Amino acid sequence: MTLVSIPANPVPDNVVSGTIRTPDGINLRFARWQPPAGRKGTVCVFTGRGECIEKYFEVVRELRARGFAVAMIDWRGQGHSARQLRDRRKGYVRRFSDFEIDVETFVQQIMLPDCPPPYYALAHSMGGAVMLRLAHAGKRWFDRMVLSAPMIDLPGLATALPTRLLVRTLRLVGMGGRFVPGGNGELAGTAAFPDNDLTSDPIRYARNVAILAEDPTLGIGAPTVAWADSAFKTIVEFREANYPQRIRQPILMLAAGADAVVSTPAIEEFAYHLRAGSHLVIAGAKHEILQEQDRYREQFWAAFDAFVPGTPLFK
Repeated sequence: MTLVSIPANPVPDNVVSGTIRTPDGINLRFARWQPPAGRKGTVCVFTGRGECIEKYFEVVRELRARGFAVAMIDWRGQGHSARQLRDRRKGYVRRFSDFEIDVETFVQQIMLPDCPPPYYALAHSMGGAVMLRLAHAGKRWFDRMVLSAPMIDLPGLATALPTRLLVRTLRLVGMGGRFVPGGNGELAGTAAFPDNDLTSDPIRYARNVAILAEDPTLGIGAPTVAWADSAFKTIVEFREANYPQRIRQPILMLAAGADAVVSTPAIEEFAYHLRAGSHLVIAGAKHEILQEQDRYREQFWAAFDAFVPGTPLFK
């Protein structure tokens, strides 16, 4: 399956892409890049809600410059992986454990047979939540995980009990496939730049908008009731006092100081209780740290290089 290339965002060289099929019958798009000659190790990139492989081409180049192979997938229901509803713009999943099936399929069919060890995970937002669920379940496919603004909780009253009960009720009465109240099919990440909560970098934001303008089928709109209900269940689990203490995986969390999408205080609190975890708040950055201005991204990469073995050789 081909990747979408535009002048502002060309496909990195030497890519292998295609599809894999999960045990429950979902076709997932993947892409992988081998490491430079004489280097080893693979960073597996797991995107956030509404994102696609193309959005991370710049990150792929930066990881390969550090000597790593890179591999990634589009989650079920987004990018060019299979959609589960007739309306392709509805961000839908039955339960978050379905995303764990996506990861295991990717590990067994792409990472282990085709990518050199050791293996590291780099995950953003919703992808970070999925990685924490896997680590909590004892899945140790990755030596270390770096999580960018992981979705541990949402800000303010977004996950308050009345909201969760409303969403659960809507799902129980058969409205799981509908947009959440107030949501619609406008592609996520395409609002006017001054109105966006994702990044303060106008150039990278325009690039990401241009990707979706080139191929709108890569994008999705607002979450559905089912997605929101599934996300709330995961968030409530994360709040359990002993949840982070049961995770043995070495994890670095990078939080954005000006995040209006996920809760930075929740990330700090969760990280404090990890047995093998640490965190850093990048002051001033918005939610999508890797799509941010260079002054914020440089802090991210400095923390990454200090945490992931092998990167100190990067010049």
